[in-house]
Amino acid sequence: MRIDGSGTLRASCVLCPNPGPMTLDGTNTWILREPGARGVAVVDPGPHDERHLERVARTVQEQGAQVTVTLLTHHHADHTEGARYFSELTGAPVRAVDPALCIGGEALADGETISVDRLELHVMATPGHTADSVSVHVPADGIILTGDTVLGRGSTVLDDNGGLASYMESLDRLRDLARRTDIRALLPGHGPICTEGLEKIEEYIGHREERLSQVTAAVRSGDRTPREIVARVYTEIEPSLVPAAESSVRAQLHYLAKRGDIPPEIGDV
Repeated sequence: MRIDGSGTLRASCVLCPNPGPMTLDGTNTWILREPGARGVAVVDPGPHDERHLERVARTVQEQGAQVTVTLLTHHHADHTEGARYFSELTGAPVRAVDPALCIGGEALADGETISVDRLELHVMATPGHTADSVSVHVPADGIILTGDTVLGRGSTVLDDNGGLASYMESLDRLRDLARRTDIRALLPGHGPICTEGLEKIEEYIGHREERLSQVTAAVRSGDRTPREIVARVYTEIEPSLVPAAESSVRAQLHYLAKRGDIPPEIGDV
């Protein structure tokens, strides 16, 4: 895997063969390893696809290394369903924000530093896509593993229970990190690597502000339900993605009502 002209030494990807409208090319399972070290961290083993999980474990073994910890960026099944089988394969603990997803390890904490055989991983809470979403900063390579908070292409679906306010704060945190540190790339849970990390985050923020303006205009034009707003605003999406768009609209309506831009009762849909 290459990030730019110099490539990256510490991250490699095994793509799970589960493509779809929500997973793009499939789930990216990331292997993080300090060059020459034996200990490895795996981020998001993926769904319960035994051939994929065995391929990840075999890839690590072929490097002469061993998985010492598995991290989950959030609870969705396309990232986590295979975690138990992968733990059985490798003997490594599984850690996530949600204690119910942890296997032999503690829950992840915002601001925590995890050391994996000399490689430092910094955990950052980035809720919005889900309440339990985290990103993982690898300072040694100047990369951030973003899970589904920032995708390789397209935009992410949001938790409709206050998710947008949290999401905008998460994007602000990621933008601040990218401005303060030498971020070479974002490594998403789906889609290609983004080598213009700061620009991508700012693009995401701009996209959300534009959508908020469009939803506000739709409400002022008389639309009241998420379906009506999707039909007016999300004219370019495939029919299969309409439910996801409606979920995002609910999150936007909650946010706009709380901000006072639309009547409170419209935000309670």
